[in-house]
Amino acid sequence: MEKYLSPKEVAALIPGMTVANLAQLRFTGRGPKYLKPTPRTVVYRERDCIAWLEASERTSTAAAS
Repeated sequence: MEKYLSPKEVAALIPGMTVANLAQLRFTGRGPKYLKPTPRTVVYRERDCIAWLEASERTSTAAAS
């Protein structure tokens, strides 16, 4: 069964993330995929949040080319 998370739950899932930072990532389109079933409701699929986090994996601190 699919698990849906509120922005507060996503912020708790990702170390260092805040609800405000998550909102900014939504605004810029750089955060995890989300669903908006009503104009004032935002939910995330847990698997999308984990995939977004995993995609940020790095092996070096050097800037990407």
